[in-house]
Amino acid sequence: MNSPAGRFSLVMQAVRATEATALAAAELIGRGDERAADEGAAAAMHRALAEISVDGTIRIGEGAQGETRFLHVGERVGCGGPTVDVAVMALEGTTAVARGEANALSVVAIAGDGGFLNAPDIYMDKLAVGADLPADIVDIDESPDRNLKELARARRVEVRDLTVCILDRPRHARLISEVRATGARIKLISDGDISGVIASAWPSAGVDVYMGVGGAPHGVLAAAALACMGGQMQSRLVFRGGDDRRAAAECGITDEDRRYTAADLASGDVTFAATGVTTGAILQGVRLDRGVPVTHSLVLRAGRKKVRYIEAHHRIARRSPVDEA
Repeated sequence: MNSPAGRFSLVMQAVRATEATALAAAELIGRGDERAADEGAAAAMHRALAEISVDGTIRIGEGAQGETRFLHVGERVGCGGPTVDVAVMALEGTTAVARGEANALSVVAIAGDGGFLNAPDIYMDKLAVGADLPADIVDIDESPDRNLKELARARRVEVRDLTVCILDRPRHARLISEVRATGARIKLISDGDISGVIASAWPSAGVDVYMGVGGAPHGVLAAAALACMGGQMQSRLVFRGGDDRRAAAECGITDEDRRYTAADLASGDVTFAATGVTTGAILQGVRLDRGVPVTHSLVLRAGRKKVRYIEAHHRIARRSPVDEA
C-alpha cells in the first residue's frame, strides 16, 4: 500500500467501488423509493468492496451489526492485502435519489489502522472552510456574525459577498436567521452533508463556509476528503439524550465537549473516492451517452493535495440493483 504502484492500485479499486454503487443507485433516481435506493446501493458497494485487495474493517458504515444487511461497523471486507480501516457511505442522499434532487454521492475512504475516529451514529455540529486561510480563522464556539466577519476580512471581501452552505432542516432555523442577518448569502441543500463540507474547500463550488449539524459518520468521511485536499473543519458531537451518550460511550468517547479538527477525525495514509449519483456542487451525476452509462468521480490521496477527476463510460448490461440485492 505504501509503494506508488500499490497506492495507485488502491485508488483505482476504491473508485471502481463508488462507480459500481452509483450506477446501481442511479437506476432508482426519481422513483420515490428511498429504501430500495439505499438497499440497492449498499448491496452494490458490498459486492465491490469484497474484491478490493485489502484486509479491511469497516469503521464507518451503514449501521451496527444486526441493524443492516450490508456494511455494518466491524465487518471485514476485501480479498486480502494490507490491513486498513474503511469508512463508507454507499449512498449519501437517499431522499435526493428518490426525489431526483441534487447532491447524491457514493463515497468510500480507506486509511491505515486507527485512521478514522470511531464515531457514533449521532449528530455532529460542523464548521468548515477552505485551505487558503489562516489557521483557526473561524471558531465553532463563536457566533456566525463573528465568524463571517473574520472570514470576509481574511478574503478581503464584504460579508455580503460570502456564501454559506447549510442543510435545509428545521433544526437550522435559528442558524439561518443569524446568517441572513449578517447579509451573507445562503446556499440551502436538501441533502448531501459530505459534499457540503467538501464544497467549502472547493474553489469552483461557490461556497465559502459550511455551517450546521449533520451526521457524525458523514463528518468523518468529509474529514477524510479534507485530509487529502486541505481545508479546515471544527466539529463537536451533539448529544440529544441518554441513547446518544450510550452510543458515544460504546465508541470509547468520554469527553462530550471535545472539539474535533479534521485531523482528529481522519488522519494518516488516507485514500478518498466519490462518484456522483445526481449532479451536485462538486460532481456530475450518472448520465446516459447514447445508451452508455457515464459516471463522474473524484479521487484524492493524502499528501498529494491534488484532485483527479475520472469520467468513465461503462459499456455494461445494466440490471436492477433490487434484483441483485
